Amino acid sequence: MKILVTGGAGFIGSAVVRHIINNTQDSVINLDKLTYAGNLDSIASVADNERYAFVQADICDRAALDKIFAEHQPAAIMHLAAESHVDRSIHGAQDFIATNIVGTFRLLEAARAHWLTLDEANKAAFRFLHVSTDEVYGTLAPDAPAFTEKHAYEPNSPYSASKAASDHLARAWYHTYGLPVLTTNCSNNYGPWHFPEKLIPLMIVNALAGKPLPVYGDGQQVRDWLYVKDHCSAIRRVLEAGRTGETYNVGGWNEKTNLAIVHTICDLLDEMRPRPDGQSYRAQITHVQDRPGHDRRYAIDARKIERELGWRPAETFDSGIRKTVRWYLDNPEWVQGVQSGAYREWVAAQYGHEGGHEGGHEGGHEGADARTGAAS
Repeated sequence: MKILVTGGAGFIGSAVVRHIINNTQDSVINLDKLTYAGNLDSIASVADNERYAFVQADICDRAALDKIFAEHQPAAIMHLAAESHVDRSIHGAQDFIATNIVGTFRLLEAARAHWLTLDEANKAAFRFLHVSTDEVYGTLAPDAPAFTEKHAYEPNSPYSASKAASDHLARAWYHTYGLPVLTTNCSNNYGPWHFPEKLIPLMIVNALAGKPLPVYGDGQQVRDWLYVKDHCSAIRRVLEAGRTGETYNVGGWNEKTNLAIVHTICDLLDEMRPRPDGQSYRAQITHVQDRPGHDRRYAIDARKIERELGWRPAETFDSGIRKTVRWYLDNPEWVQGVQSGAYREWVAAQYGHEGGHEGGHEGGHEGADARTGAAS
């Protein structure tokens, strides 16, 4: 099967590309705009594979999309391209509206035009998988049940509102036009190759650089954490066997406070790379002013995907975070590369300086423009 992956140079998108090439016989067309968080180094290991092709394009460019569909004739789409960082959406929502809403609309229309040209067998087999975030559901009280697929949409940031709109478009194109759409809503992703604007990689990178570890407010915001390779296996399973028109929540069954996450990272670094002065990295933690409208708790009920499709995460948080910290220690060149140039310029534009308070960002549904899908 030939799969078009949008946002395949971002964090989750690149993991999806590597997963498909390394674990299946399927082919990938990677469509990515290569904005600040898109990084071709993240897919260098598969770039020369004969089943892989890269196209630099913007999902808002309908003519470019039509050309890609005509040339490559994909049998499925995994749509991860998105602007994803909550803080960035607060500073400026325009790109989020353009990419997440208008871009998704144009991709759905291009996919529908392509789908209508297929013969009946290929039409029936075609799939459009829309990858989204648990943030569309809003916030939960400390003792409230976790989000199920039936939970009402209550987005509280420009980012989550734009993703909610894209979810509604995907649903509408299924119900109105019959396009075979599937939707997934994931919790916070983490793992290797994660751009260091999100909580976990930012804390690792800042800790090693001797910088403050900024935590929003009291640090008691709760998120469910999903190792990125588990997310890849989940959405691949949904693509293969999910029921069209359905939504599947994907979570790691790992609810943790932000402060507990930072403590865990500090403790692992104390073990793996102790500070020269013998102090714990916890000494670098600093609490900063909370961001506007910060949701207190997200939690995913992932029983539907387990019940219907037999999927469960392979990693616990303890095993996944240990692998993640180890990867960042072993790959300083990748970190240095993504922190150069455009990243530093973005930090300076958003926060007025380099490095300090980008922090407290939860991490990771994804990333930027024709990149990947979902944030904190």
